[in-house]
Amino acid sequence: MRGLDLTIEPGERVLLLGSSGSGKSTLLSALAGLFDPAGGGETEGILLVDGRDPRQTRDRAGLLFQDPEVQIVMGRVGDDVAFGLENRCVPTPGIWPRVDAALAAVDFPYGRDRATQALSGGEQQRLALAGTLALQPGLLMLDEPTANLDPDGASEVRLVLDRVVERLGATLILVEHRVDESLPLVDRVVVIEAGGGVMVDGAPHEVFREQGARLADAGVWVPDHPPAAPPRRSRPPSETLIIAEHAAFRYPSMAVDAVANVDLSVRSSEALAITGPNGSGKSTLGLLLAGLIAPRVGRVMAGEALSAGHGREPIAGWPARKLVRRIGTVFQDPEHQFLTASVREELLLGPRRVGLAPAVAARRADELLERLRLTHLAAANPFTLSGGEKRRLSVATALATAPAVLVLDEPTFGQDRRTWGDLVHLLAALRDSGRAIVFVTHDRAFAHALGDRTVQLGQSGVLS
Repeated sequence: MRGLDLTIEPGERVLLLGSSGSGKSTLLSALAGLFDPAGGGETEGILLVDGRDPRQTRDRAGLLFQDPEVQIVMGRVGDDVAFGLENRCVPTPGIWPRVDAALAAVDFPYGRDRATQALSGGEQQRLALAGTLALQPGLLMLDEPTANLDPDGASEVRLVLDRVVERLGATLILVEHRVDESLPLVDRVVVIEAGGGVMVDGAPHEVFREQGARLADAGVWVPDHPPAAPPRRSRPPSETLIIAEHAAFRYPSMAVDAVANVDLSVRSSEALAITGPNGSGKSTLGLLLAGLIAPRVGRVMAGEALSAGHGREPIAGWPARKLVRRIGTVFQDPEHQFLTASVREELLLGPRRVGLAPAVAARRADELLERLRLTHLAAANPFTLSGGEKRRLSVATALATAPAVLVLDEPTFGQDRRTWGDLVHLLAALRDSGRAIVFVTHDRAFAHALGDRTVQLGQSGVLS
C-alpha cells in the first residue's frame, strides 16, 4: 500500500474494495494499531484515528481478521470471547452477559464450553466475529467476515452487523468480495490499488454505474459483471479413481461422527462439488478422500485407474511420496501447508520430493507462478502474502506434482474477480484433460461454473 489519501468520517459505513494484494488487509491492520515501526517494514505519510496514532486508540477499534484462526487464542468458546474484555479491564460481572449476547448475536450454535479446536472454519468465523462485537468498538473493521460461511449463515451475519452498527453508532470499514449482498450495509465505496492509492471513491450506486466496467477489468468484484464461464470441451472417458464405502470419521473427544455412512466415487474428467452448511463435515470428507485421515469405519480406497495393480487398497496407508504423486490437497487454511521461505521454493518442494529433474521442476514452478499471477512474488515469504495470494499459492503447490486427483477446500477464498476467473479456467482445463477435481465450497457461482456433480452434506455429516 502506498500513496493512499483517504478520510473516513465518524459513523460512515465504507465498503473497501480492490484487487487481490492491493493492501486492503494492510490498511485495516494499520488502523487497528497493529503495526510497530520497530518491527520492520517501511512507512511514510501520516495515519490517524480520532486524531491520534492508531496505537493509542486500540481500545476504540475492533478488527476481524481475514483468517479467523489467528484470532482465536483460548481453548473454550466463552473464554475466547471474554479474552478481549478481560484485557480491557471490563469488570468481571459485566463480562459474561456481553459474552452471551455476542454469541447469540452471531447465532453461534454451541455454548460457552465448546472446545475451539472442534470448530469448523465457518464456526471459527462466527466465534471471531462474536469476540470483535463483544468489544463494542467505535471503529469496526471486518476483513471478509462471511468468507467461510454458508450462504444462509452469511445472510444472518449481515443482518447482525446492520443491527450492531446501528446500535453502536460505529464507523464501519468492510472488506468483502460478496459485493451484491454487502451493499445494503454501506453508504460509501472506496476502491484502492496496490501502490496507487484511491482508485474510485463515492456512493455505491454511482461508483458501479459510472465505473463498473473499468473496475471489473481491474479485477474488482462488481454487481452484474460476472466473470466469463470456462468453455465446454470434450473430455477423455471417465474412470473411477477413489471409492468411499460406508465411510465415517469421528474426531477425538467428540460424541458423534463428523461424517457418517458416506458412499461415493471420485471419477476422472469430472469436478465434484461438496456443499452443505457450516459444521456439516465438508472439510473432513475432503481429508478422507485425499487419504490424509483414515475412516473410523468403512473404507476409502483407490480405484485401479489411480493405482494400477493396487486397486481397492486403502489410500490412507500410502506413504507420503506415493500419495503426493497421485492426490494433491489444498487445506482450508493455506498456511497449514507452507514449509519454505519463498514462494518459488514452495512450488519446487513437491516436484523435488517426487524426483523430477531440476530443469523440469523449475519450468513447472515458473509456469504456475505465471498462470496464477504470482511471478512478482516469487522471492517473497509465503506467510507475508495477502489472503488471496496465499490461497493461489496453496492451489499451485497442489498442482506442482501433476496429481491425478485434486482435493480443494474453499479454493476461491479471497480471490478478486480476475483471479477467480483464472482459477475456474485453470481447473476446468485440468478436468477436461482427464484430472479429477473435488472441491469443498460455499461459493455457489464457482460450483455452478465448474461442478459436474454435487454432494450435499446435512448437519449430521450424512450425504443428503
